[in-house]
Amino acid sequence: MTLLFRQLFLCSLVSALGLVSVLPYSSSVNAAVGGCPTPALSRFQRHKVVRGETLESIAQRYNLIPTTIIGMNPALQNGAAAAVGSVLQIPPYNGIVVEVPRGETWRQVAAQYKVRADNLFEVNGCQQNPRIVFVPGVNWSPNGVVTKSPLPSDAGTPNRASLSGYPLAQVATVGLAYGWQINPTTGEVFFHSGVDLLSPVGSNVLAIAPGTVAFASDQGSYGKLVIINHSGGFQSRYAQLDSIKVTVGQQVKKGDLLGTVGTSGKPTSTQPHLHFEVRSSSSLGWVAQDPKAYLKK
Repeated sequence: MTLLFRQLFLCSLVSALGLVSVLPYSSSVNAAVGGCPTPALSRFQRHKVVRGETLESIAQRYNLIPTTIIGMNPALQNGAAAAVGSVLQIPPYNGIVVEVPRGETWRQVAAQYKVRADNLFEVNGCQQNPRIVFVPGVNWSPNGVVTKSPLPSDAGTPNRASLSGYPLAQVATVGLAYGWQINPTTGEVFFHSGVDLLSPVGSNVLAIAPGTVAFASDQGSYGKLVIINHSGGFQSRYAQLDSIKVTVGQQVKKGDLLGTVGTSGKPTSTQPHLHFEVRSSSSLGWVAQDPKAYLKK
């Protein structure tokens, strides 16, 4: 089966039957691994076209490009307009649905479409062996030639210089670095979206820069988690805490106390540590960055 035919076939099933009902092992498609976002394949919406709407206006409403919607709805792929009363499948991001060919891995799919492997991993709920994946940031084409989708016009490029600091009172040893790692307990390869900074339980956890508290509660494998939104399209995350000292909506300054180091959630390391992340805003949501570039004491 050619790549183009597979894409058309998958999109036809998506349009005709609804996405989750046609996917193998649909229970695993719907369930994200703890600490990961809900898989993109289970976040599709349906949009009923009303009078006066155009493909362009519908795409703009969902912060997509028109080609993305065409790719997900075969009825539009012959140049037809979006008919009033028709129902369109709307993905959460620009991208395409791809079947992972037999004998290949989703990592090979990432390489084929020239997307970051960690982005593909997280967008699909951190599943180890999905058979069908949503490839973000790729533009559908009627001739089977795919290109990178442009970012929305309002998606500015974050300025790294606007975020710099350290989340502990003292510089700590790195227990587990950012990137692809091997789980010391299970032996499985996984993507570590932050850095583990070894520190005794009860150590103060500090804001690395001014910002607004966006989340302050328990969150799956993250345990007790604080998320700070910063200017410049950045976000910092402080996880597996013992206690939380801030509330949602609170404005914090650099060095303010956010909580204390703990062992809540499902830490990868047996040594007490702060799990710290930096993420930047993009058309795919909050994308993990290597925190090393932002840690300055």
